[in-house]
Amino acid sequence: MTMSASRQESQTIQLSRVCKSYGDYPVLKDIDAQVARGEVVVICGPSGSGKSTLIRTINRLEEINSGSITLDGQNIHASMRAKALNAMRSRIGFVFQNFNLFPHLSVAENVSMSPIRVQGVAPGIAHEKALKLLDRVGLADKARAYPGQLSGGQQQRVAIARALAMEPPVMLFDEPTSALDPEMVGEVLAVMKSLASEGMTMLCVTHEMGFAREVADRIWFIDAGQIIETATPEDFFSNPRHPRAQRFLADLRH
Repeated sequence: MTMSASRQESQTIQLSRVCKSYGDYPVLKDIDAQVARGEVVVICGPSGSGKSTLIRTINRLEEINSGSITLDGQNIHASMRAKALNAMRSRIGFVFQNFNLFPHLSVAENVSMSPIRVQGVAPGIAHEKALKLLDRVGLADKARAYPGQLSGGQQQRVAIARALAMEPPVMLFDEPTSALDPEMVGEVLAVMKSLASEGMTMLCVTHEMGFAREVADRIWFIDAGQIIETATPEDFFSNPRHPRAQRFLADLRH
């Protein structure tokens, strides 16, 4: 097998000349990037730079104007029926900033609902799997509780378990700790670190630079809708090349 064929086989996500605008306002400009299987990429940059829009295009929560995004060769933004779109999205776990749990369902029901409805898993099997996932995120004792009875950190861990219930090969995190009180941030980051150590392909928009330094394989620094620097955490934090990245890190330190 040639080197290029091997690299192509290992690529999970490919973004090619991705552009996105809201009306006349460009949000993403000619994004070219790849994510390999098992890689952890942290996307960082100043507010309003396009980070969340970028990650939301990867599971088509945001449509793009031009370019392409593929997952293992499948064009995510191709024309497809709703059923096919749901099937494609089920392969890309998404954890939101504000949990998005169903308040009228128990914790276990929140986790088991998508496998039952989207994949046709038998309720008993889905419930058993939900209990295992809740145990994995440290919430086995909260299966019968309702979201309103949980702390923010616990709700976000339920949201991670819910995303994992579909057994996605890729997990996306859009500022998963930004809505949490400081004392709850660590419990969510611990679950994310565990997933990374198990080889999950992950893209994370986050302001948690300690997490980025410790867990990321690569950092994408985005500003004004463009990825202007890609680097390992060691290189990014010790020797950022782009002046905008240098200012960003200087501001964080202050």
